Amino acid sequence: MFNDLARTFVTSHTSPGGARPLTLGLLVGVLGVVYGDIGTSPLYALRAALLHFSSDGLERWEVLGVLSLIVWSLILVVTLKYVLIVLRADNRGEGGILALMALAQRAVVSERARGIVLLIGIAGACLFFGDGIITPAISVLSAVEGLKVISPTFGEWVIPISLVVLVALFLVQYRGSHAMGRIFGPVMVMWFALLGLLGLVEIVREPGVLAALSPHHAIRFCITYQLAAFVALGSVVLAVTGAEALYADMGHFGSRPIRLAWLFFVLPSLVLNYLGQGALVLGDPAALDNPFFLLAPEWLRLPMVVLATLATIIASQAMISGAFSIARQCVQLGLLPRLVVRHTSETEEGQIYVPQVNFALLSGVVVLVLTFRNSDSLAAAYGIAVTGTFLATSCLAGLVFHKRFGWSWPLVVVVFLPLFLLDLAFFLSNVLKIPDGGWVPLLLGALLYGQMLTWRRGRELLFSRFRQDSLPLKSFLARLPQSRTIRVPGVAVFMTGQADYVPNALLHNLKHNKVLHERIIFVTVINEDVPTAAERGSVETLAPGIHRVMLRYGFLESPNVPRDLDALHGDDNTFEPMQASYFLGRETLVQATVPKMSMWQQWLFTVMSRNSLPATEFFRIPSDRVVELGVRIAI
Repeated sequence: MFNDLARTFVTSHTSPGGARPLTLGLLVGVLGVVYGDIGTSPLYALRAALLHFSSDGLERWEVLGVLSLIVWSLILVVTLKYVLIVLRADNRGEGGILALMALAQRAVVSERARGIVLLIGIAGACLFFGDGIITPAISVLSAVEGLKVISPTFGEWVIPISLVVLVALFLVQYRGSHAMGRIFGPVMVMWFALLGLLGLVEIVREPGVLAALSPHHAIRFCITYQLAAFVALGSVVLAVTGAEALYADMGHFGSRPIRLAWLFFVLPSLVLNYLGQGALVLGDPAALDNPFFLLAPEWLRLPMVVLATLATIIASQAMISGAFSIARQCVQLGLLPRLVVRHTSETEEGQIYVPQVNFALLSGVVVLVLTFRNSDSLAAAYGIAVTGTFLATSCLAGLVFHKRFGWSWPLVVVVFLPLFLLDLAFFLSNVLKIPDGGWVPLLLGALLYGQMLTWRRGRELLFSRFRQDSLPLKSFLARLPQSRTIRVPGVAVFMTGQADYVPNALLHNLKHNKVLHERIIFVTVINEDVPTAAERGSVETLAPGIHRVMLRYGFLESPNVPRDLDALHGDDNTFEPMQASYFLGRETLVQATVPKMSMWQQWLFTVMSRNSLPATEFFRIPSDRVVELGVRIAI
């Protein structure tokens, strides 16, 4: 995920061992891409957590308890779980919830277990999209709200300025992130340096706040408040939002620079800033109005608002780019219909723009800003999507470490059960916020979940129907010599999803035109559950003039059938992919006499099929070389 941003900073050169050489530029790139989301959490996380206990005034031990919860959440969830453990689980160098799902599916044998793993992975991906809508809204709002600290008269401008920033951000997505990406790293270096410096200055004034580093303050806080402390966890988790990005971006940077950047720069900067905000509140309880911006001296507050806005744009850009990448992965894995994917770079495969996803995100973000109107209200909606993804990652990672790394079940339980219980506590505390806005990501996730399951189920029924109604390829080839069919000059490429059956397009062409081309190529595109396919394709000769080609793509790759056919037949001067005729079948879906899907699923699958990107565009087939033959299919 986020690969179009990440590749801005990562060179294509690798060391002989396959790992990228550790350079200053690589570390700066990690800061600009991986830590944008978690780096902007200090804008709102501590304030949101302390507000639960501020009605009758804040006592010193309460502030220390909340600070201790935040610090140890960063240590346990981010450092221990993701940085030290989960980063080891790479799928051919790639990370993220879908890559982990693919690993887990290969680790189980039974179809039922694979189905459960699939459902967990889909749930994590759907929740990510919910998170992707809320992150830009809450991040930009919280940054622009810093204007109210400078002067209360700016309060009425917060919503308009936030909307202008967000709309502009989404409208420039079609140009790609390469130009913007050049400044991301240096901006985030400055951002984290200021976070740590401002916090350190306040800690020097109130060194007693360092006591919050002891976990006994968090334990005492939870024992004393019990249910109230459990409720506060829903806000404490805001400090670790973005932790999934560490794992998601592993394929672009490698685990080592991500670990080093976190342990030696990002984590110290965040901890210093949270402690500094806590020290400020201890000295002046009124600072709870906006402890982040009040931490800065008055002359620095306007520049901090500008820098915070840039940082939140970076965090938002990472989520938007991540949504593009996740959407393409879902298409390649057969979870969503074909979408328009435009490449914004001639040299980098990962830099993409998906218009449908961009418009959906923009619409959702604008509605959220106009509905919730401030970051405090949005904080109630934030968190449940993140913690849901945390849970999915813990479940799948435990399975992968048992099967792939040979961990015994007792060891898996000892390591992952406490982490799972912590994730569960965060998730359940956010469930309590459902009436106040937590329903937003759940509703979005549920709608996407229903779409993905419907699309997958519909495609399974469609392929099953194909196999019932189609002629086995072996039977066709056996009868061909006796059929005396006329062969005409030219090359015909038949796209088929069922390699062992004759494409309906060929049967219809033979039925109506009574001829076959001298050279026939059956092309089947196989989407593998790996980031990039180890081997692009293979060619098999079935009969004189008849060949079968299998093209393989990983979930991070976009198909280009003419280009890859040309590469496979590079030494064959008789094959010109741009001169061949491409035959495709266009299905018209109708309801079967005994339908195997419910009415609403039938309707939804039909709508998605009609709005799916045409195969000609998705496979990069020149439109003037395509012959489409319609067929009615009842499911």
